[in-house]
Amino acid sequence: MKLTLYMLALAAALSAQSKVERVKVHGQSLEGNLEGDSPSRDVSVYLPPAYQSGPARRFPVLYMLHGFTDDDARWFGFRKHWINLHTVLDQALAAGSRQMIVVMPNAFTAYQGSMYSSSITTGDWETFVTRELVAFVDSRYRTLPDRASRGIAGHSMGGYGAIRLAMKHPEVFSAVYLISPCCLAPQTGRRPVAAAEAIKTPADLASADFLTKAMIASAAAWSPNPKNPPLFLDLPYKGGEARPEIFAKWAANAPLSMIDQYIPNLKRLTAIAFDAGRDDTGIAGTIRTLDAMLSDYAIDHVYETYDGNHTNRVAERIENKVMPFFSRHLSFPK
Repeated sequence: MKLTLYMLALAAALSAQSKVERVKVHGQSLEGNLEGDSPSRDVSVYLPPAYQSGPARRFPVLYMLHGFTDDDARWFGFRKHWINLHTVLDQALAAGSRQMIVVMPNAFTAYQGSMYSSSITTGDWETFVTRELVAFVDSRYRTLPDRASRGIAGHSMGGYGAIRLAMKHPEVFSAVYLISPCCLAPQTGRRPVAAAEAIKTPADLASADFLTKAMIASAAAWSPNPKNPPLFLDLPYKGGEARPEIFAKWAANAPLSMIDQYIPNLKRLTAIAFDAGRDDTGIAGTIRTLDAMLSDYAIDHVYETYDGNHTNRVAERIENKVMPFFSRHLSFPK
């Protein structure tokens, strides 16, 4: 009981001392995107207690990517949501995780998610995160500006983004953790095609179901078409008929398809981990495949499924798994 009270008191103290700043970061790589999204993005930055108390101290940085239809404001408690990352991070530090800066860009777009990919329709999110955002954070905050002190993680669409960016840019990030990552496997199943083809403007998405929204966002990211207004994308179906040439573009962006071309890069990473709730059956299945593929290439990694679904234990996993993982594998000041 005394220990529990002590931990609660310590958590409260840390919460009072830590700080979240919400800043604007302009991305040249996002300028001119055909969705019409602003290239100046909100970014939430968690500064741990020691950032305030130790003005000469420098910190590693964890880049955390949110999921589809989400944004940084929801994740950091500016709007009520199923997670408050500020509180979760404070609790992780109280439980023994090491102090680091945590950065989350707002990747909510006109089509409700960027997929952290590179497209003339959504903008070049890959360059924005790996180059422009990292450069901004290193110039504004007391970071350790080295790949050894830089990690990347994400939930759902953010998990997809994390593995995509980590495997392509091991010169930027040294460790990666995927939390219930979506979209790892090539998309081959039928979706609500008629509903997706009925979407003519971003405003139409407001009343669409989740799978329709996901199809539009995926097409914007992976099969953009500047000559196909008003959405500037090609769907993988037309008139209900599959379009193999579009599915091929989607498959080229699926990590389980890409992974064989990035084995040397993956071997450069210091640490790789991923997990999913067993009730999140589709994603649990794809991370089993990822586990097998990495094992075939003798790439060290940590893989786990647990009792849970897509969201109900994510906060707990960040506190008890993700933050301890980066505490072990990022480089901290001597």
